[in-house]
Amino acid sequence: MHPIKARRTRYSERGPVPQDVISTVDFELPPLAEGHVRVAVLAAPINPSDVLTLTGEYGMLPPLPAVGGNEGVGRVIEAAADVDTPAVGTVVLLPVGCGTWTTHLDLPAKHLAVLPSGVDPVQLSMLTVNPPTALLMLTEFVDLQAGDWVIQNAANSAVGGYLVQLAKLRGIHTINVVRRASAIDAVKASGAEHVVVDAEDLPKRVHAITGGAAVKLAIDCVGGTSTENLARCLVEGGTLVNYGAMSGERCMISPRFFVFRDLTLRGFWLSQWFKKATPAQRMAVFGEIAKLIAEGKLEARVQATYDLDHIKQAVQAAASGARDGKIVLEPNGPSRAAI
Repeated sequence: MHPIKARRTRYSERGPVPQDVISTVDFELPPLAEGHVRVAVLAAPINPSDVLTLTGEYGMLPPLPAVGGNEGVGRVIEAAADVDTPAVGTVVLLPVGCGTWTTHLDLPAKHLAVLPSGVDPVQLSMLTVNPPTALLMLTEFVDLQAGDWVIQNAANSAVGGYLVQLAKLRGIHTINVVRRASAIDAVKASGAEHVVVDAEDLPKRVHAITGGAAVKLAIDCVGGTSTENLARCLVEGGTLVNYGAMSGERCMISPRFFVFRDLTLRGFWLSQWFKKATPAQRMAVFGEIAKLIAEGKLEARVQATYDLDHIKQAVQAAASGARDGKIVLEPNGPSRAAI
């Protein structure tokens, strides 16, 4: 069999303008090795962590040159003679960090998780980063019960949208904070009932929404003064979890919240959780999320999809702070036609 001509995105340097450092190049796939399958990539999102990897600001950077993309889904199109499963035609979850912004990947069959057939690949492609982040922050830090209250900022982010849906499935109430009024409608479209714009009087408005009920958990992805605004809304002994700094500023919070109100500030990074979790724990999380996506109970807003020929435009769109949905790559063309 002649080698397949494929395409992938590649960068050999990092820089402040992420779209300037990445481009699409042709490459030849070698003969398929034993124990491997060849996968045609159906869909792969561009996450904030991908943009920060291109600029060099992320906490874990691959050696250069590198192929972009940390997550995605694909369809098995060829299997080595010694591989029985996954079978040709199966939709699979791509391993985290394998360079998913490409038309094709050769991967060890034993590392692939089979996904439900007939489900939108664009939604499945976002399974491994943002939904687990939302689920684990909702479940790992505070023992929340139905009827409890959670407050989060960056509610118009992908993680924020997933958190709203996951909380609602558990009967947990959310207060969703955004930085601009124009983002409110998109957050409400994801199922959020209470959406407010961040400001100095946030605690007063939160009290009016909850009727004075305790807010036990706050989730911060903005940093800066927004961190303290969330802290002011928490009950004594509450927990604040930070997982990002979209403002570009450090978390600004007075020591008095720790000394006099016994608040706890924690950090969350999914990569760190992956390192500590057992394979069974990881698959349990992925299995729960895949089931919810397949049932139509969990989905992300998608602003636009791009092919690899337009990788620079796609990265530029993903890096924009004015988005109200995810940017997703479809390396082999419209993926919904392939399900």
